[in-house]
Amino acid sequence: MGMQYVEQMIEDPAGREQRVVVNIGESPLAWLHARGHLSERHYRAGELLRADWEKAGMAAQVTMRWDAAPPQGGRRGAGRPADPTMRQLAARDRFHAAIAAAGPGLSDILWRVACAGEGLVAAERALGWPSRAGKLVLTLALDRVADWYRVG
Repeated sequence: MGMQYVEQMIEDPAGREQRVVVNIGESPLAWLHARGHLSERHYRAGELLRADWEKAGMAAQVTMRWDAAPPQGGRRGAGRPADPTMRQLAARDRFHAAIAAAGPGLSDILWRVACAGEGLVAAERALGWPSRAGKLVLTLALDRVADWYRVG
């Protein structure tokens, strides 16, 4: 089975709509990690960031689901808007603090790859960066996020 890409509009951490191209079959972090481009520490930090982004209710409801775990808490009634829970608010606070820890200039590629699920090449292109610059910047961002999450 080949890779299946879809284009989506997703809100970034600053509340701006961003167009991203994602592979709905595999997380870009998992792809990079499986091929030796990301250390275990960087991969885990990125997954913690993505998990907080999803728990905070900031993720678009799309068809990609890279883990097999069922959603927590069962089903919600159809058409009923969700009030932010304490868990969601705590996840949102952690997400914004981790993004801030990554720092300006690093958080864009971090959010695009770790949270929005955009591939590294597509993220570089969207940001107007030269080829291969994204991996270095992503690694620096993940290093800061790993420190923030205290990933050993």
